[in-house]
Amino acid sequence: MAMFLMVPLAVGATYHPGDIGEDISTIQHRLGTLGYHLEADGVYGPATEDAIREFQEAHGLEADGLVGPATYRALLSRDIPTSRGDFSTLLVRRLISVAQEYIGVPYLFGGSTPSGFDCSGFVQFAAKAAGLVLPRSADEQYHMGRSVSRSQMQPGDLVFFSTYTDGISHSGIYLGGDRFISSTSSRGVVIDSLSEGYWNDCYVGARRLI
Repeated sequence: MAMFLMVPLAVGATYHPGDIGEDISTIQHRLGTLGYHLEADGVYGPATEDAIREFQEAHGLEADGLVGPATYRALLSRDIPTSRGDFSTLLVRRLISVAQEYIGVPYLFGGSTPSGFDCSGFVQFAAKAAGLVLPRSADEQYHMGRSVSRSQMQPGDLVFFSTYTDGISHSGIYLGGDRFISSTSSRGVVIDSLSEGYWNDCYVGARRLI
């Protein structure tokens, strides 16, 4: 997948017609799965703007043709049916497959590439490869999607922890079977058990995007 040098959508940010980049391609891809006929070329042109307006009108959002926080949260919502019934399953498989490809990559504070990841950079990188747009920090990621209880977690859900400070400070991807994958400061990208003492004690909650 081609990579564009563009800052990921942050909380409070908005994408406009004329923007280009990998994140625009991701948004276009998601629109395509929802039944909007659109080429994922990474260019926020008239066709993308029209599709966004149509999506916003269909889902009770302000039809301004811009992708702000409310619109892109709606785009990522698992509750919106896709044009293919099995697409959510395909996204989960892609997310987990990409994440597991990078087991062993070292931890790098501020890192978000295969040269080195911090926890939220790793989650954002894997999510983007699966066609999902996520904010950069673990705390911002925690506000995406919808909350799910620990007993109802499914593969592909994001898991969050409070480690060295109050609030959300670590994120990972749930794999199923009580296992999750994340980039840890001491061991890099590894698979751990949620029930392991340290992670069990630090666990805060899970969010579902897909």
